[in-house]
Amino acid sequence: MAASDEDQAVTVQERRVYCDGGGGTLGHPGVYLNIEAAGHVACPYCSRRFELAEGAGAGAGH
Repeated sequence: MAASDEDQAVTVQERRVYCDGGGGTLGHPGVYLNIEAAGHVACPYCSRRFELAEGAGAGAGH
């Protein structure tokens, strides 16, 4: 059984990420998510996990 996209963590360089489910018209409403001090965030719709790359996102997030 192959792992689904939701089971895979996505490593990102910015603290603000966008998720639309990745399924085109089969996805979900687009949402912006903020990665806080914990260094990761999960989409409330599809549970896709976004992890901040080590040393990335140190800016103020403007």
